[in-house]
Amino acid sequence: MALVDVNISDGVAVVTLNRPEAMNALSRALRAELARVMRAVDADDAVRAVVLTGAGCRAFTAGLDLKELGSDASAMGDATGETAEANPVKAIEQCRKPVIGAINGVAITGGFEVALACDVLIGSENARFADTHARVGIMPGWGLSQKLSRAIGIYRAKELSLSGNFLDAATAERWGLLNRVVPADDLLPAAVRLAADMATIDPAFSAAYKRLIDEGFAGTFGDGLALETVRSSAANRAVTPDAVAKRREAVQARGRQQ
Repeated sequence: MALVDVNISDGVAVVTLNRPEAMNALSRALRAELARVMRAVDADDAVRAVVLTGAGCRAFTAGLDLKELGSDASAMGDATGETAEANPVKAIEQCRKPVIGAINGVAITGGFEVALACDVLIGSENARFADTHARVGIMPGWGLSQKLSRAIGIYRAKELSLSGNFLDAATAERWGLLNRVVPADDLLPAAVRLAADMATIDPAFSAAYKRLIDEGFAGTFGDGLALETVRSSAANRAVTPDAVAKRREAVQARGRQQ
C-alpha cells in the first residue's frame, strides 16, 4: 500500500496521505514520500492544480509520528526543516500549481503546518485544528509560528499555540483559516471542482500570479505594491489587444454559464 496515493485526471492531481490506521501521522517515510510526490506533480505538465487530503474521515494528518520520534533520535532532523529533501511543507510551498487542502479531519501540529502550506483550505464539518508544539516541547520548524498569526491574527494564534486547544471547523471558517466548510461527503468533490476551475488558467500565468501574491505577502504592504508594479509592467507589455479581446469573450461566456 502506497503511503501517498496520487490520482491525476483532467489536469487535477488528488494527493492522499494514506496511513489511516495511524491517523495519517507523518512518519519519516511518509514525509519523504509526500515531499517526493509534491515535487513530481510540480514537474508534471499534465497537472495544473493539486488537491491534498487524508485517507479516512478521522484525520487529515495527526502530525509528526511521535511514537517514531520517541524511539529514533535521528528522525528529528528532517522533522524540523533541517533536511530540505524530505521536508513536505517546503515541497508544497514550492509547488508552482495551486494546492487546495481538503481537510477531512484533524490537522494537528505538524499536520497543521502541512495545511498552512496549502494555498486554499476547504474543510468538512469534521475538520479540527490544534497546535500542540508547546505541549510536546518541540518548537515548530515548518513555519507555523509565523504563518498562523498572519492567517488569523496574533491574539488568536497565541490562544491556540499556547493552549494546545482544538479549533473546530465552524470557528476556523469564521476566523478566516478555512475558506469554507462543506458536508463530509461533498469535501473532495468541492475541492476537485475548485481545482478544475484553477486548472483552466494558463499554467505559466497561474504560477507567476501565485508567486506574486506569496512574495508580496511575505514583505510589507508597500513592498508588495512595488513588486506588483514592477512585475505587472513587465508582463503586461507583452499582452496584445487581440489577446485581451479573445479572453474577454471567454470570461463573458463563462460568466453566463455560472
